[in-house]
Amino acid sequence: MALDFGFLESMRNVNRSALERRVATLTRRRSIKADNQAAWLLRAIACMDLTTLNSNDTDERVRRLCAKALNPLRRDIAEGLGLGDTVIRPAAVCVYHPFVSTAAEALQGSGVHVAAVSTAFPHGLTPLSTRLQEIEASVKDGADEIDVVIARGLVFGAKWQELYDEIVAMRAACGQAHLKVILGTGDLATLRNVMLASMVAMMAGADFIKTSTGKESVNATLPVGLVMVRAIRAYFEHTGHLIGFKPAGGISTAKASLDWLVLMKEELGRPWLEPELFRFGASSLLTDIERQLEHHLTGRYSANHRHAMA
Repeated sequence: MALDFGFLESMRNVNRSALERRVATLTRRRSIKADNQAAWLLRAIACMDLTTLNSNDTDERVRRLCAKALNPLRRDIAEGLGLGDTVIRPAAVCVYHPFVSTAAEALQGSGVHVAAVSTAFPHGLTPLSTRLQEIEASVKDGADEIDVVIARGLVFGAKWQELYDEIVAMRAACGQAHLKVILGTGDLATLRNVMLASMVAMMAGADFIKTSTGKESVNATLPVGLVMVRAIRAYFEHTGHLIGFKPAGGISTAKASLDWLVLMKEELGRPWLEPELFRFGASSLLTDIERQLEHHLTGRYSANHRHAMA
């Protein structure tokens, strides 16, 4: 849609204290135990972007991650849960551009998407033409989801038209690939900035808005998540379009994943518990979920090293 400054202005008022009170009570309102907890944790796996974004990544490491994505649960755990022919896999594997073709080859025909972080991740401070070329290269190599990062300085300068124009160009460069726009919320200083940047990204064509790169000093937090999902709700009420949400960075425990699922269920409803509209950006989360599911079956916790790379 066109950049609507009137709609943007109407979203400026963010009540921090009310948001923090809501978050404080949100995770205590639901107690998810036993079989229900196991089912919610399986849902968390299905909504996961299994990620490796390290300076020491190699093709072999990415292949191992893809193998884990294809078989996220040990066979004894899957059998103990009675999954039968039900396939539970992460929604996507997320990698740097040089490893897109490796991941695409390893995941071919599996239904697991290949996501690439692009646009000078994690800072987004190269020329726009360079960032667009990186998007196009990742799509050409097989990525069907592109995670782009905005230049945070445009938010601080309230340069909403320039931010909008850049994201529109990124949207065009993606072609048929889904566009996830990373706001870098830990760098944005205020919840008002988070709200306004979320609205501009959605107006410019984002399929998802995402909290963080995972490289900031503060990454995904529930107060920031609440601001962003309420922006999504307001946008849906205004336009009728459903936009996805992806918290990323610091979500490493099964309990944390349940908190985020509860947030989505309470604030946006059941449609946003599907991988088409909700993702976790995670690297170590799968290991803890697998440990919790084993505890559910056996009553004992296993050591991390008993589970394959996640």
